[in-house]
Amino acid sequence: MDDTVTSNLPGTRDLLPGEIDRWQLVEDRARRIFSQYGFLEIRTPIIEPTELFARGIGEDTDIVGKEMYTFVDQSNRSITLRPEATASVVRAYIQNTMYRGGGLTKLYYIGPMFRHEKKQKGRWRQFYQIGAEALGSDHPAVDAEMIEMALWLLESLGVKAKLLINSVGCSNCRPPYLERLRSELEQRLPGMCEDCRRRAATNTLRVFDCKVESCQPFIDRLPSITDNLCAECGNHFAGVRRHLEQAGISYEIVPRLVRGLDYYVRTAFEIVSGELGSQNAVAGGGRYNGLSEVLGGPPVQALGFAMGLDRLVMILPEEQRADFKWRPDVFLAYMGEPAFEKAGEIARELRHRGYSCYIDFSEGRLKGQMRLANKLNAEHVLIIGEDELSRGKYTIKRLADSRQWEVTIPELQDYLATLNRSI
Repeated sequence: MDDTVTSNLPGTRDLLPGEIDRWQLVEDRARRIFSQYGFLEIRTPIIEPTELFARGIGEDTDIVGKEMYTFVDQSNRSITLRPEATASVVRAYIQNTMYRGGGLTKLYYIGPMFRHEKKQKGRWRQFYQIGAEALGSDHPAVDAEMIEMALWLLESLGVKAKLLINSVGCSNCRPPYLERLRSELEQRLPGMCEDCRRRAATNTLRVFDCKVESCQPFIDRLPSITDNLCAECGNHFAGVRRHLEQAGISYEIVPRLVRGLDYYVRTAFEIVSGELGSQNAVAGGGRYNGLSEVLGGPPVQALGFAMGLDRLVMILPEEQRADFKWRPDVFLAYMGEPAFEKAGEIARELRHRGYSCYIDFSEGRLKGQMRLANKLNAEHVLIIGEDELSRGKYTIKRLADSRQWEVTIPELQDYLATLNRSI
């Protein structure tokens, strides 16, 4: 057998029926909660022009420089599998003139992203994100509301999380801070890693992202951008904290939490979980007021966040997983060909009324069908045999307590309606 066609690519995986229920639970919960905050779903292409991400993420970033999947199509255009969704959403916002009429545009997305990363716990080369973008306002309450929404989603799923926040300033206060930072780095770079030396020259703020142990003492002594904010950014950051506190949301200010690109301004945040070890970020986001202009659109104040769906599913509490697992409302067990045909007729009618039904097509014995019903954790088994067919009354068994009784089909429908089990 040829392994090249019977094995998936490194860093990718199949999501099988036994685990997909967890994904559906998170996605359905996200859609419900996001809609309650007025966010509407958007779906953008998986492939985009490479230039979109070169501009939208930054050519000096590791994502663009090392991790993107890029190819040339038949028209000699450079195409990239999207490594993140914010640039695509802002591109769609500009292209479709969603800014017309003013006001706040709230969008969310769910889908796969692609990066050529080293495989480690919670990281895949095809991975999935849930994210949201709010475009059209600089009000600090918008920042707090988005953070609240992300935390509520995690709380509704039983995931314990911690909020880390910071402000990365703006085009007024960041340039003088960067000059001071570079000056301080010049004295320390000889003892720091190669990535830090490269970042110091190309994308200075990203020095704070370094995880190399030997660099930490040097980084700890660097000046903090939080202490170098202009009055306007300081007031905005105070406003975000005030709105978080009014919502009863606790947080920790982390001066080293930064965003390396010029169009990222003010609020930056991460949501972390102790269930993930050292790679503990579940979600991250912040303001990017200049991104629309970088992509050729109008000036737009905006912020967003992305949440790692793979990681979230991985730490989902067991009780949440069990609640969403599919189970048939009625398992139809039959004996003989006439009973099999009647089972199909009954199942068709129940499904049209919104109930889930399962029929075993292997023509096995009743005992084997009952074992399968138990394996599927069916709510009820409806037994159809020659005697039931002749009388028009069928035996129904409730598997939770083994109680069984006889019903006609109208009586069965009335009984199921009282359980509120329709799907």
